[in-house]
Amino acid sequence: MCRLFGFRSVIPSQVHESLVGAENALVLQSERHPDGWGVAYYVANYPHLIKSASQAMDDHLFKHVSGIVSSETVVAHVRAATHGVLSLINSHPFQFGRWIFAHNGNIPDFENIREKLIAQIPPVKRRFILGNTDSEVLFYLLLDNMERRYDLHRSGYPLEDLDGAIRQTVEQIQEASGLSCFDDNELYLTLVITNGETMAAHQGGKDLLFSTHKTRCPERDSCPSFSSSCETPLESGFVNHLIFSSEALHGTNVWDSMRDGEIIGVDWRMRFQKSTMTQ
Repeated sequence: MCRLFGFRSVIPSQVHESLVGAENALVLQSERHPDGWGVAYYVANYPHLIKSASQAMDDHLFKHVSGIVSSETVVAHVRAATHGVLSLINSHPFQFGRWIFAHNGNIPDFENIREKLIAQIPPVKRRFILGNTDSEVLFYLLLDNMERRYDLHRSGYPLEDLDGAIRQTVEQIQEASGLSCFDDNELYLTLVITNGETMAAHQGGKDLLFSTHKTRCPERDSCPSFSSSCETPLESGFVNHLIFSSEALHGTNVWDSMRDGEIIGVDWRMRFQKSTMTQ
């Protein structure tokens, strides 16, 4: 399966350590996930997306991009293909307008239910599906459910609406496949999605960890945004950063595992929220 990384912060930050420098950095995880990579980051509220069908560990571009990225929002992905050929258009993350999406998972028997799922996506969005992965179809199903709740292109997309759209999309996939994410049947819908402001992740059967605080922030005496939440675990309230990763990255961040069916995110104000789908 693939590996995910999502980062949201109140201040622009370098992600080189997480993607390349850390002992368990994403580039090292690509040794077991060699089928392409992608990094999306936001500049002036708009996403910049760089992808490749090469293995991140052997791709100098991945290391170069990871070294220069400084942003309040970053999503990165290394791929181990389950559906779809190795190609640029099948590499994650996927983009629609300001929305960036990455998936770690699998829809079993996707070839036989693809048309059933595609039929649930309005033609105006269906025409943007360029590859042949289950992940891209999942993304456009989610976008449609999101747009039914709130304008996709407006700032301040409500976290509650994103949570509801994720729930509805997971239920659609489970109904179409006749499977559940949590019954050991290889239906996995772990994902990260953001528009650069609101960010959310769903643990859909594949491990995902999150971090909102550090043991002790090394910039606590110089950072103008430092607050108690930077070093204290919270169940709700406002945080200064939120990080998702398929594996714990060594350093000062404190990592917690997301539970099966859990949805975690922050809105445009960095208000932190947890919820869990009924299994």
